[in-house]
Order: sequence, then C-alpha cells, then structure tokens
Amino acid sequence: MTRTTSWLSLLVTLSIPLVRPVVVEASELKWDTDQVPIKGKFDETACPDYASYATYPHRPYSEGPLSLPFQRPHVRCRTFQSDAIEKVIKDVTSRMKNPDLARLFENTFPSTTDTTVKFHTNGMDGKEKRRTTTGTDSPVDDDPWTSTYEEPGKWEGPQSFIITGDILAEWLRDSTNQLKPYQKLASKDKAIFDLILGAINTQSEYVIESPYCNAFQPPPHSGLPVSLNGQDDTVHPAFDPSFVFECKYELDSLAHFLALTNAFYAHAKSTAFLNARWYKALDSVFDVLEAQSKSTFDPETGSYRRNQYTFQRRTDTGTETLNLGGIGNPLNNGTGLIRSAFRPSDDATIFGFFIPANAQMATELKRTAAWLRTTGNKKDVARAETAEAWSKTITEGIWEHGVVHHRKYGEVFAYEVDGYGSALMMDDANYPSLLALPLMGFVSVDDTTYQNTRKMLLEKNSNPYYLEGRQFRGIGGPHIGLQNAWPMSLLVQAQTSNDDDEIMKCLNLVLGTSKLGLIHESIDVNWSHSYTRSWFAWANGVFADTILDIAKRKPHLIFKDATPYEP
Repeated sequence: MTRTTSWLSLLVTLSIPLVRPVVVEASELKWDTDQVPIKGKFDETACPDYASYATYPHRPYSEGPLSLPFQRPHVRCRTFQSDAIEKVIKDVTSRMKNPDLARLFENTFPSTTDTTVKFHTNGMDGKEKRRTTTGTDSPVDDDPWTSTYEEPGKWEGPQSFIITGDILAEWLRDSTNQLKPYQKLASKDKAIFDLILGAINTQSEYVIESPYCNAFQPPPHSGLPVSLNGQDDTVHPAFDPSFVFECKYELDSLAHFLALTNAFYAHAKSTAFLNARWYKALDSVFDVLEAQSKSTFDPETGSYRRNQYTFQRRTDTGTETLNLGGIGNPLNNGTGLIRSAFRPSDDATIFGFFIPANAQMATELKRTAAWLRTTGNKKDVARAETAEAWSKTITEGIWEHGVVHHRKYGEVFAYEVDGYGSALMMDDANYPSLLALPLMGFVSVDDTTYQNTRKMLLEKNSNPYYLEGRQFRGIGGPHIGLQNAWPMSLLVQAQTSNDDDEIMKCLNLVLGTSKLGLIHESIDVNWSHSYTRSWFAWANGVFADTILDIAKRKPHLIFKDATPYEP
C-alpha cells in the first residue's frame, strides 16, 4: 500500500527556510535511559503522530550543504530504547566525513525502534498474555480474546509487533528487514535480544494461523485497534480480518520468517525461539511449499486442478488481483519451483514462478537445515532433511528453468517463468529482487550469470523498470508507476558493487533526494520533491544496512580513516 505526499504538505515543507541554528552534535544530546517514563510523569498522548511529524523538517540541522533535519522523535516518544543502538549511532557518525550522510544515518538507523515497535513484551513485564492453566478454564468475562488462547502456548512469551511505518499493520517481509540492522546487537543487548525473539514468536503465530497472508493485525492482547484495508477481497483459504490485514500470498513472506529466525540464531547463538509454536509454523511453511509446487493441470490426467490459494479483488488496477477467477496464469509440472501469487511489492505475478522469492526460500531453507542438525533433537534432523530436500529441489529448478539466454548479455536470470518456456525479463526494486541475489546468499557477486543479469537490469533498454530522469534514476516497478524509481534499488546496487565510483554515485543520489532526512519509498525521476511516503521504516533500514556494509567493506569511502567498522 502506498502513501503519497499531499501538495499542501509539500508546499509547506518547501516553504520552510532551512536556517541553521546553533549546531548541537548528536553525541552531546542528553538521552533519557528509561524506556518507559514513570507513570504520571509524561503523557504519551502528547507525542505527535509520526506520519505527520516526518513530513516536516526539525532542528538541529546538519552542518553539511544539505542542512538535513533531525527527524528522531523526542526520547519519551520513541517506541523502544536500546543503549547498543545509541552506541552504534555515535560510533559511526563520529567517524563520517560527510555531516549530511552522518545525519541521514543518525535518523534512519534507529527508525524502526524509534517509531514502529507498536507493541512489545519481554514476557515478564505485565504486558504478556495471561496464561490459562487448563483447557477447561472458563473464559474471563471481560476478555473478548480469551477464546483465542485455548491452544497451548499461543501468544505466550516475548512478543513484538513491528509496523511498516504509516500503516498500523505488520508485513512479515518488512518487519524482518526492518530488524535486520539490529541482529548483530542481539548478543550484546538483552533488550534487542528480547525484541527480535518477540518478533520471531509473533511471526510464528501469524504463519500458523494464516500462512498465505502477508500483513497482519496487532496481537489480540496488545490493546491496539484493528484496522481495515478498505478492499473488497475474495480469498481462499478464508481468513479472519480481525487477525489479518491483507492476504496476498507472497512466497517471500514465508522466506522472511525463516530469514528472521536464521539471522537471530547466527548472531545471538540462541534457540530460545524453539518451542511448539515455532515448529508448528515451520510445518505450515512445508505445507505451503507442497501445495504451491503443484502444476495447474494434473500431469497424469491433464485435467485442471484448482489451486488451494485463490485471490480476487474488486479493483480496476490489474496488478492488484489475479486473473482467471483468482488463479493466475497456468504453471507447468515438474519444474521444482514454488508458485508465488504476488511479488514483494504486493503486485500480482504474471508468471507464478517468481525467481527471486524461490532463490530466497532455497537459501533460507538451507540455513535452517544447517542449524537444526545441531540441536541434538532427532526430530530436528528429520525437519532438516525436509528443508534440505526442498532447498535442493528449488535450487535445481531455478538453474534449469529460471536461467534464459539473452541476445545481448548471454545467460541471465529471468524475473518470472511459467515452466512452459515463457519468461519475464525485468526487475523490481523491492526485495527479494534479481539484483539482490548475492545479498540473500543465493550466488556470489562474482557469479557469471549474476553479473550478466546485473548488467541487463541496470540498463534502460533491457529492464523496462529501470527509470532515468533529470534528477534521479534507479529501478522502480509497477506498484507506483512509470515515473518513480525507488531509493532502495540504488542501495541494493551499492551493496552488490565493488566499484568505489559506482557505490558513491548511488549513495549521493539517495542522499541528495532525502531532503527530509529520511528515505522515501519512491521518487519522481524528473522532480525529486515529488515522492511517496515520508515514513517508510523498511527503506530507512536498508539505508542503514548499506552504510554498515560500506563501513565494513570500504570504510575509506565514508570515514575519515580507513579502519573497517562492525557493530
């Protein structure tokens, strides 16, 4: 879903003179360390709506030529506090050559924790779900959600509800990527450990209940309101709108659930998430893979067989629904690939074998299998074997059906295929993408097929969604339209490049079009003041992740010295 700037707010923003006041270094600001103020000391309702707050610049401004504003909310209005995050901000910004780039990192790195942790409990702070001791306990009269807790372990322990920004709903993909810059801190800060553990537990509940859905409502015990998406959808399997915000089946959503878990295990070296609920969520993933690996026509009889997932939306936008009665175009048998009805942009696929999501799923299944074998649980070995088998099958399917010959670039990865020989040659800015294949670990950045693909994607004559204009350029996609490129694509381009000049060009383009000190969803390539979404935490996280990547690989590009940095 997309929020565009209103002309009124845009004109007001542009009319505010960027007069630089007395400069105060971020490191000199005095931060309160209490995450929750003492009751009665501060009224949280006094905090401004960040969706509006983010559309205006706030002092102090950076010392660079762009005079970028300080866009973090007041410390008492932040949704989560971590000393480790504050330390990374200080460590990085104090070494940066460009004060504007430093300000952009200062705003974006904590964007998720500052603004999008709408509910969090560590399981012992009084906000956790009330435990029922037996299955015969009678419901509490004033608790309308008691009936949803009958299943043992449901919603128990740490829980974290992470919204994408200006929409009160959690996308599995967005929240995983928003938390990615903090994964390395999980072993250093118990607060971050509990936050990410809670996010895994919350996503487990979502995947168990509605594995075909992409965006979800707040946990029932959070006290947060349920919001409707305003659409008229007919979906099978049916879902509960008080639990699900939107139910577009996107294979990468399930891959991101695994990615969140795998990254936490890799950095925190913890299996605290391993419980009956997580195992049940993993089984749900396996069930979806089995159902969505089936072809449109029975290979033995040739008869049509209806897919388990169908989606129809009453709309005049073709990318918002599936054709052929909610099924989508036919897919062939024996490819080894998994169908995805929608892309990570929430747009419908044309050919249902979406290669980037298949690549991500294959990679995350392989990672999951690797650590499952180390738990000492015999059942985990069986689960690992299942994950490995799926990973191998999907990987082989990608190389057999997802690689095609391009007349100019040779062997390249297709964006989507159908197993009949049809292939869609393009890329979209949203992750997972073809451009990001090395970032997800499917291939190395030096892989010949990837390098051929990368050249194809970054040229207007071979990628229909590579957009160039007077003020901006990059990969866009059909979600916004043919005039807007996404800064996210430039950040992925920088992370997949070893060329200093290319990296800095990408960074400077993003920096120069982030006048409000935050990363937008998309930008008009001919007029950079026209953009979508002032508050888009996922994009902010990708920028922060890019800076940390450069700080490690090529510190001389952004730091005053050439010493690599890792949190």
